Amino acid sequence: MSETALPKDDVQPVIDAQVETPPPAQAPRRGNGLAIVALLLGAAGVAIGGWGVWQVRHLQTNTAQQSGQVQALNDQAQSLKLNEQRLTERLAQLPGADELAERQRLVTQLQGDQQRLNQRLETVLGASRKDWRLAEAEHLLRLASLRLSALQDISSAQALVQGADEILREQNDPGSFAAREQVAKTLVALRSTEQPDRTGLFLRIGALRDQVIELTELAPEYKDRGESLLGLTADGDGASRWAQWWDQVSRYIRIDFNADKNVKPLLAGQSLSQVRLALSLALEQAQWAALNGQAPVYTQALTEARDVLKGNFNPDNPQSKTMLEQVAELSQQPVTVKTPDLTGTLSAVQAYLERRNVNAEESVKPFAKPAASTAQETTP
Repeated sequence: MSETALPKDDVQPVIDAQVETPPPAQAPRRGNGLAIVALLLGAAGVAIGGWGVWQVRHLQTNTAQQSGQVQALNDQAQSLKLNEQRLTERLAQLPGADELAERQRLVTQLQGDQQRLNQRLETVLGASRKDWRLAEAEHLLRLASLRLSALQDISSAQALVQGADEILREQNDPGSFAAREQVAKTLVALRSTEQPDRTGLFLRIGALRDQVIELTELAPEYKDRGESLLGLTADGDGASRWAQWWDQVSRYIRIDFNADKNVKPLLAGQSLSQVRLALSLALEQAQWAALNGQAPVYTQALTEARDVLKGNFNPDNPQSKTMLEQVAELSQQPVTVKTPDLTGTLSAVQAYLERRNVNAEESVKPFAKPAASTAQETTP
């Protein structure tokens, strides 16, 4: 019995296993499907809610933008209204149509008058411009004649006559042949005339004036060099008095062993200054005469300077000898020149101008007569 009897623990699981029944298979499937559907519906609700929120925000943004645009349009409309008001005020200030038409008529009339005036001015200037140029040529010839007669300025007169010839050449008028011929002769005469160098003479004489101060007297004063008789005699001797007397006399008496030379009296200090002043004044007068083309004054001044040099200074002295040679050379230089006469040239140009004016008056008369006749016909 003991071997066949089974323990309780071993039998109980079998009974339990036999008693338990498996649950039905369809119940869990239905629960899972409902859960999935619920999840899907929840997700769809969440998506729909998010999309709604996004739409609301998007609508709010669009609304804000539209509000800003509307505000900008309102501002523009306000500015347009202000501009319209200003334009209306300006238009109210403008004149009326009748007044504008009257002003337009006056402007048109003024433009017509201006055009006619311009045409008349061009006509007058076209005829008078040549007359002005010819008058300028005559004036240049007058200036050239004045420069020649007053200053003997050859170069300036030549430039003035050349300008007059260029003006006559610009006219291209066969009637100016005689005047141009005279001008050409005058130019040839001026170019063949040598212009004296007055400025150079003025400067050379000025250099001589600067050397006048360096001229010394005719014979220098005796100076004791220790060779007098005082050193040869003793004090208290009778011969010493003779030596002292001879030393005093030797200052006024000079023994010249070259007796063949021209001996002239000595000049004292004050006399030498006066001679230098006289020589300087003579040279200054020669400067003025050379600069102004005064030949007689120039020759006389240099002659006085030469006489002062010969009469008061030793011709054998190198300084006075050189100055005498330069004064003699300057006296040979011409300060004046025989200038051509421009009277014939000026008369030829004036005659050409007179003929031109007469021809111009005769050409105007045929046009003036028809105008006068038409004016008489129009008058009642």
